[in-house]
Parts: sequence; C-alpha cells; structure tokens
Amino acid sequence: MAEIVGGGIPVNDAERRVIAHLRDHAPDDWLLLHNVEVPRGDDLFEVDLIVLTGHSLVVVDVKGTRGRIEVSGSRWFPPRSGAYGSPVTKLRGTARAVKGLLVDSHRRLSRVYVDSLVVLSSPDAQLVDPGGRDAVNVTSLDALITTLSDVSRVRRGCSPDVRPYLTEILDALNQTVRRSTAPPRFGNWEVEEQLGGDARVTEYRAFNATLPGSETVLLRVYQADPLADHDDRVAERQRIANAYQSLAKVPPHPCVVRSRDFFAIDDESRFVLVLDDVHGEALHLRLGTGVRLGVIQDMLRGLAHLHANGVIHRALTPASVLVTDDGHAVLTGFDYAKPGARAYTVAHELSNVLDYHYVAPECRARPDRMTGAADVYAAGVLAYQLLTGELPTGPDAHGPDVPDVVRRMLDHNPGKRPTAAESLDALKGTPPKSRLRRLFRRVLP
Repeated sequence: MAEIVGGGIPVNDAERRVIAHLRDHAPDDWLLLHNVEVPRGDDLFEVDLIVLTGHSLVVVDVKGTRGRIEVSGSRWFPPRSGAYGSPVTKLRGTARAVKGLLVDSHRRLSRVYVDSLVVLSSPDAQLVDPGGRDAVNVTSLDALITTLSDVSRVRRGCSPDVRPYLTEILDALNQTVRRSTAPPRFGNWEVEEQLGGDARVTEYRAFNATLPGSETVLLRVYQADPLADHDDRVAERQRIANAYQSLAKVPPHPCVVRSRDFFAIDDESRFVLVLDDVHGEALHLRLGTGVRLGVIQDMLRGLAHLHANGVIHRALTPASVLVTDDGHAVLTGFDYAKPGARAYTVAHELSNVLDYHYVAPECRARPDRMTGAADVYAAGVLAYQLLTGELPTGPDAHGPDVPDVVRRMLDHNPGKRPTAAESLDALKGTPPKSRLRRLFRRVLP
C-alpha cells in the first residue's frame, strides 16, 4: 500500500479511482501527492498526481475519456467529443517544470528522472496512435503499476535509484508545490475535466458552479504575459480575443458553435473563452465511413452563414468540424478566423497551424490572402474525403460518388469556384446515394 503524503481535493471520479488504485495496490515504499499546483516562473501547472517510485518521480494526468481515441498530429480525437490538444504534450512540459523545480532546489537532483504519464481510467478507453509519439506516455488503469515499475523508462544519464535523493526531493516539493484546495474555477465556471492543450491554451469541460448538474460548457483558457510592454500586451489580447470577436459578429446558427462569454481573470495573465459543449465527435473520425450528404450540406450552411456575415474561417480541417450525435455538422475552431476588415491581423500565425492539404493553392505561399473562396476549397477537400475516403489528387479528381459541384469547389482558379451558398444549393439537388442505387436496381434487375 503506497503512502499518500499530501494533496488537494480530487476533481472527479476518474481521479479518485486512480488515487485509490495506487494507494491500495502500489508498493509500500511509493509516495503519492495528488491535486497540487506547481509554480514555475510566471506559470502555474496543475498536476493530478505525482508518484515517487524507487527509480523516478512521475507526473501523472488522469483522463476519464471513454472509447477509441485517435491521435493525429498534436491533437486527440475522442468519440462523442470535440478534438483537443494532446494532454501528453502539455504533461511533458509540466514534467520539465517539475525537473527544473528540483534542480533549482538541489543541484544533485539533476540525476533524478522525471517521467510523465497519462492514465486512461475508463476500461473501454483505447488510444490509437499510428505515429507512436504519444503512446509511450499513455497507459491504462490496469497497466498503471506495471508501467510505473518499469525501470527501463529511466533515461540514460539519470540514476535508476532515487532512494539516496529522497530527502532532497521531498524538501524541494514541500518548499514549492502548493496544495490545490478546490477544482479550478474560472469566473462562475467550475472545471469538471481538463481535456488537453499546449503552452498557449488549455481546454476544459466545466459547469455552472451556481447550478451543479447543469449542462456543461467548453472553456478555452489562454495564457498571456501581464508583464509585457503595452504594445505587446495589446497585440496578444487581440490575438486571444480573435475567436470571440469572430463569433460575436455572427448571429446564432445551428451549424456554427455558439460563444457564450469571454473574460479576463487575475491580472490579465489568462483569458477565458466559453463555448457550447457540442455533443458530438470531430469529423476526423468520420472520414471514409460513408457519412450522409447532410453533413456536407451542414458544413456549407455554416460557411455560407459566416460569409454572409463577413467572417472567413481560414482554418477549416477535419478537426474544426464536429458531427453531433444526431448527424449534424457544427463548425468550430475560430482562433484564426477573420471577422471582416480591421486594423490588425493574426494571419501571420496561420502558417504555423494550417494543414497543407486543406489550403487553397493560391494561399499556400500567402495565408494572409485567404478569402471565402479558400474556405470553399477546404470544404471541397473535406467533402471529397467524406465521399471517397481519400484526399483529392488535383482539380480533376473524380469518382463515382463525387458530385460535379465538389469538383468545382476544388478548382485551382478561385474565381471559378462556387460560393458556399451556391455549393449548398447545388448539393441540395443531388439525389442521395441510396436513391441512385434503387434506380439502378429498377433498370438493371
């Protein structure tokens, strides 16, 4: 039975389950510290669990996500939920912060290996990681103790035995780590689950603290530097507020995610964007699965609504379209949208986040030149993928299930592409595949 040496209040049942499992089944000489905050410079890292084994100190993040989770690039695509930034990436940064904390306190702790591990606590959770980059830092609850006991995870140059450093490690943690007394709270929104994120933004699922049990929302919490000079702070605030400003310009529409609020907390070191928690999954999980034509039409309805109100999405990919439980598509991911003419731009950051496959040819060298026609091109690529299971190979890409309007959306000349509204009208006249098959059955018995 491991010893719990301190901690705060677990946020959810998944965390409680993992803490209890380690307490009851881990070796007697392991030490546990749960639900703490690690300050490092101007940053504050929230940590679900720190485990001190016989050979390493391990920073643990608990995820209660169910079902099949696909990894693509730096994002996770769970079922029945929107994509979010890889928690592994963020946790690796937290592990580096903890290692820096140890070394600052006692130089000889540079020999201690600080590992990071994401625990999928649900029995049916399955991580599908073709590249293998995240999988090495992910385990299940059943395999947790075995993974933590694996001395081969200790990197070359670090000691495989931390027992000689135990006093200094505990001293360093006692001096700096703070007990988290309650689940994180942003304004009136209390965190139910941390989803993922990176150094710039962290994503949470939260509920209204005044009405426990009410519907959940999604929070995007952006980091900012309150000590930067005035011009840099203004530019950073404009970049962070971009998604809210874009959505605020658009009247509510069932095919566009709704923004509920945007506010600063503390000394403007963080900004919070509150969005509807769309109950569905990222379109990435639906590619090549015979999605109904209605999903493509919904995507175009959302785009047509944006364009009619002067907003260009500019970053349309399978990660920025959610498909709800009842089969409707909702556009999300507005951090780099353009809400009409203004005195500043965030387009210079687009090259760092865009997926080449969905960028119109005329914009690949100049993302700042994106127009509504570029959005239509991206929608054409998505439509082609949904209908064929493959990326288009060029403007002449064709297939038996690809309507002519989709090929026109992929034209390399932006002037020849239909608008989103025109594309939608054309698709409304396309008979569903099942009707075509019934017709052929009548003609060819």
